[in-house]
Amino acid sequence: MLKTLGRETKGFRLVSVLTPIFMIAEVIMEMIIPKLMASIIDNGVTPGNMQVIYTVGAQMVVAALFGLLFGILGAVAGSHAATGFARNLRRGMFRNIQTFSFANIDKYSTAGLVTRMTTDVTNIQNAYQMLLRMSVRAPASMIVALIMSYTINRRLANIYLIAVILLGCALAFIMSRATKYFGEAFRKYDDLNESVQENVSAIRVVKAYVREKFEGEKFRKASENVRNLLMRAELILAWNAPLMQLTVYSCILLISWIGAQLIVSSGATTFTTGDLMSMLSYCMNILMSLMMLSTVFVMITMSAASAKRVAEVLDEQSDLTNGENPVMEVRDGSVKFDHVSFAYKKDGEKALEDIDLDIKSGETIGIIGGTGSAKSSLVQLLPRLYDVTEGSVTIGGVDVRRYDLDTLRNNVAMVLQKNELFSGTIAENLRWGNPDATDAEIEDACKQACADEFVERFPDKYQTHIEQGGNNVSGGQKQRLCIARALLKKPRILILDDSTSAVDTATDAKIRHSFAEKIPGTTVFIIAQRISSVENADKVLVLDNGRVSGFDTPANLLKTNAIYQDVYNSQTKGSGDFDEKGGEA
Repeated sequence: MLKTLGRETKGFRLVSVLTPIFMIAEVIMEMIIPKLMASIIDNGVTPGNMQVIYTVGAQMVVAALFGLLFGILGAVAGSHAATGFARNLRRGMFRNIQTFSFANIDKYSTAGLVTRMTTDVTNIQNAYQMLLRMSVRAPASMIVALIMSYTINRRLANIYLIAVILLGCALAFIMSRATKYFGEAFRKYDDLNESVQENVSAIRVVKAYVREKFEGEKFRKASENVRNLLMRAELILAWNAPLMQLTVYSCILLISWIGAQLIVSSGATTFTTGDLMSMLSYCMNILMSLMMLSTVFVMITMSAASAKRVAEVLDEQSDLTNGENPVMEVRDGSVKFDHVSFAYKKDGEKALEDIDLDIKSGETIGIIGGTGSAKSSLVQLLPRLYDVTEGSVTIGGVDVRRYDLDTLRNNVAMVLQKNELFSGTIAENLRWGNPDATDAEIEDACKQACADEFVERFPDKYQTHIEQGGNNVSGGQKQRLCIARALLKKPRILILDDSTSAVDTATDAKIRHSFAEKIPGTTVFIIAQRISSVENADKVLVLDNGRVSGFDTPANLLKTNAIYQDVYNSQTKGSGDFDEKGGEA
């Protein structure tokens, strides 16, 4: 974990080293001041020598100014190092997430990833800054103060040593008890963020069903769980302050009492008033250093769980990688499934079993089947969103695992069931398919997807702003824009995963007709609920519980396949919903 996080300090290692150096320099300046103060009292104030007071006083001012300078430099360098470290952590996680396969992403919830990039990184940032500054300053201050105390009076210095040992044991006990609760609390943040995310993204449904109170109660329970765990941890940490104060005041009383006796008994010869003042100053330095260390321990305790969660994301390796000498060109859109089986988890139930298909380049393949028949799972194997468990999938005569991932995915355009648009203009969204696309190419893609019909009606046309998630366009409009975006890739294979479900039948027919005319060499896979969407396909694949029930022309399937017959009859005779026999996977 430490090695993983340490890699992300790159670019900020110099300031990370300079920060503790400045802190040590500040401590040295602070430790000089009590010694100079003793000299003023013993050699200046007591004998009434103003020259000593001026000289030593000037030295104290210089030491204080240098201490201030080193303190400022340490604070600036520490802040620069900590914020840079946090930036690198967020950037590193984000970049690594982009490489994840769907199988990797399935391990984490969206809310969990958001928590890691916000709350967890903030905890690590605060802890890192404390480590660079306080974890160096506090021990250095305590050690130097103890050494200086022993140079003044060994007997009184032993009081500090005993206090440090007792207080250190007490703090270690407190920290060990609080760690468990902080770890649990940060895991509960995922549930809290998930509740907020789910509520905001589905706010229209919440209001439509008048479920505000129910959602409010869910959030209350999630926030209450976090509060209870943090409260338990804070109640344990609350013992920190009174123990610290008890130790500080006890030491001050003992030093004052024993020191006064030494001054009186020795006639201020072996132990002077200035020495007592110095010992009291060192007392405060030592015990304040312990208080700083306790704060550092609290931050480390809070950030330990966060550090593990962040390192987990940074260490996660995509299970889909390029092999040696990857193929950089897709010859054509021919597809072959060679006895393919697939399961989402190792040793889990197979979603697909023994799929054996041979599809020629340029063919249009319709795919139908009941709910859970793994239609989406099948097509997700083509761009290697998942890898097969058994068998092989080849495109253009080459196993997809041998292709360069970018090359493969640039030649396999996929319009998923859940269409996503991003905030920006229509043109910017479409250029996700091809960043170098010209305005003419964009307009042509929209014509093929029948999106030009509504885009031209917008006052700003292709410069019309799309809100996040495409909330200011209808479902059908969103689907057509996503199809146009896919067409801009000019792919060898085009996959429409129930991508015209929100489009009327006439527009659906226009889109399919446009494909036949404009992209005859592209292999098209159409997952659909409507028979009309696949009845003109070259072949239709019927899936049943992850197995091939039929793969033939629509006309032949209508004669030989019971599932296809049932779907056809239910829709053409108007006798029910498709999902009575099976909906979309």
